[in-house]
Amino acid sequence: MSNTTAPAPGSSGSSDDQGLGAAASQLSTAPQEDAPGPPSMGVIGWARWFWRQLTSMRVALLLLFLLSLGAIPGSLIPQSGTDDTKVADFMRRHDFLGPLYEKLGLFHVYSSVWFSAIYILLFVSLIGCIVPRTWQFVGQLRSRPPGAPRRLTRLPAYTTWRTEAEPEQVREAALVLLRKRRFRALPHSPKDAGGIPIAGDSVAAEKGYLREVGNLAFHIALIVMLTAFAWGQLYKSEGNKLILEGDGFSNTLTQYDDFKSGTLFDTDDLDPFSFNLKDFKGTYEESGPNRGTPRTYEADVDYRVGAYGKAQKRTVKVNEPLVIGDSKVYLTAHGYAPVITVRDGKGDIVFDQPVALLPLDSNVTSSGAIKVMDGYRNAKGVQEQLGIQAFFLPTYVPGNEIASQFPALENPVLNLAPYHGDLGVNAGLPQSVYQLDKTHMKAFKDAKGQQVRENLKPGETMQLPNGAGSITYKGTQEWANFQITRQPAAGWALGGAIVAIVGLAGSLFIQRRRVWVRAVKGPDGVTVVEMGGLGRSESAKVPEELGEIAGTLYDQAPGAPDADSETPDPTVVPAEGAEK
Repeated sequence: MSNTTAPAPGSSGSSDDQGLGAAASQLSTAPQEDAPGPPSMGVIGWARWFWRQLTSMRVALLLLFLLSLGAIPGSLIPQSGTDDTKVADFMRRHDFLGPLYEKLGLFHVYSSVWFSAIYILLFVSLIGCIVPRTWQFVGQLRSRPPGAPRRLTRLPAYTTWRTEAEPEQVREAALVLLRKRRFRALPHSPKDAGGIPIAGDSVAAEKGYLREVGNLAFHIALIVMLTAFAWGQLYKSEGNKLILEGDGFSNTLTQYDDFKSGTLFDTDDLDPFSFNLKDFKGTYEESGPNRGTPRTYEADVDYRVGAYGKAQKRTVKVNEPLVIGDSKVYLTAHGYAPVITVRDGKGDIVFDQPVALLPLDSNVTSSGAIKVMDGYRNAKGVQEQLGIQAFFLPTYVPGNEIASQFPALENPVLNLAPYHGDLGVNAGLPQSVYQLDKTHMKAFKDAKGQQVRENLKPGETMQLPNGAGSITYKGTQEWANFQITRQPAAGWALGGAIVAIVGLAGSLFIQRRRVWVRAVKGPDGVTVVEMGGLGRSESAKVPEELGEIAGTLYDQAPGAPDADSETPDPTVVPAEGAEK
């Protein structure tokens, strides 16, 4: 029970009572009539708040998650920059989703406004996070390790013993030992009331700065990767070219079968080179469960860099591209091109060249179309266009008319179905060279009214009905498809990924830790040695490491006899009150 009496009414009371009354009034929960409202932040205050939120780790992780989440539609939904045909087909089949996806930018995810906004915000967030942390880390490197706490017994790892060595000798030995173990060790030099350094009684050491270096390296590598990916997407180019044996390619836009590029790409960015496909060789497994599996695909090419470059030979293999400047020439596919000769009703040759057919399966069963657009006249002398549906089997087995039994040319058979009429190539509408538009075509029929269709082996000829001409299968050439890609900053992206992995490993496995050694004279004149260790995160490594240091230092400054024990033990134990 308190004996304090309240001041009489009307008395002013003591100054302490007035202070308590003022504090009580500030702590009162009673409403105030004229209580001031919260201060207005203003434009600068809101800008600072937004910047702090944007550069926080929480927001950076959220933006990284949104970026990975936003990339999912780009993998599941056809993209206009990659496959315009699939996009048009999706729009035609989905009356509701098609226009909705178009408004949301899901057909061009990586160039959409919302994806670019996430990308840029993440970029700014990382920069805003890295810059202050870098300056803070530089300041830590320039500063001295902090002095020893007053009570080392409160640290997670602690040990002590008494020795007959002088305190200065113990501190000097500790300083040398810690530096040998790659600690940043300095003697602690406190200052007196006037700011003048005085002799300290302890040594302070710190280790594990590479943890923060790894953390900063990880974030900087992320910025490098984001920049490299953005640069690559803006300036990239990619095209495909199917080349027959003996034919060549020049790296100009008109030479490509299909081509796509980034937003800022310019045709002047194409590397000047050309090459000829001299020979293609493919080998396959001959037996066993993997029969028909390709063993090697090799394309022998002669290439030149620039208009007047010297011809050089190179063998392009799968995953072993031809590298010229920033461009890489990959070997991506292989097939066959039957050599066809077509004669009209008068016996004149109107078509004589190889025709590339597209593979349908792993055994290179192929199909395509042969189009004779000019010069063909039937038996009556009427000019028409000729279209031939072709189906090719590299290895034909009697009784199996549907698929080849092996991808190599062991028993090639070419199945032909000819048509005559209008191919539709003059209508101004694009059409595939590998497909035959039969809308305005009529099939050749025999005397029984059946459509003419015949299997030919190399050197055989198919006669068209009513003297309309003939088709000869002379032999087979091989073709190879090359993909020419130009991906700027790919090396930077790879380097950034490697640095990010190394930096992340360092930030996870390297521990920042501090060790203090205090040596002072006790009341009886015997030196008392205390050692304590502290880690940034809870780990068993700190007590183990402190125990090793204490054991080594104990050998240099052995224990002195105590009243309770003749052989002191410097074993490190968790300090009193510390977490175990």
